[in-house]
Amino acid sequence: MATQIYLNLPVKDLARSKEFFTALGYSFNPKFENENGACMIISEDIFVMLLVERFFQTFIKKKIADAKQVTEAIICLSSESKAAVDEMVAKAIAAGGAALNPKMEMEFMYNHGFEDLDGHFWEFTWMDPSFAPNS
Repeated sequence: MATQIYLNLPVKDLARSKEFFTALGYSFNPKFENENGACMIISEDIFVMLLVERFFQTFIKKKIADAKQVTEAIICLSSESKAAVDEMVAKAIAAGGAALNPKMEMEFMYNHGFEDLDGHFWEFTWMDPSFAPNS
């Protein structure tokens, strides 16, 4: 069995967050959804648990970082093409997100990102397959 990733993110408004990520083309697993959270499907082995802040807080002793004020992580996902990178960022901006940095284009890599409704920083990257680490 492949290792699965479950990224847990605190959100202020679960319904708004689901609406935002649905606009980006993601779906949710209804088996893992209630008033406290929802399981967003990124791929066969990558999932994001969107957890309302009060519920997220029950798992930790530290304060929840306000991602609108500080960057706690950069969530980077691969894309099939440069156009797919641009399309995802455009969808995010149209759904209420914000572009944070200019596009970055290098000889072998292209990326761009956005801030979601809660301030989490998402980046999408296309890499020339001949330069990919596992080639």
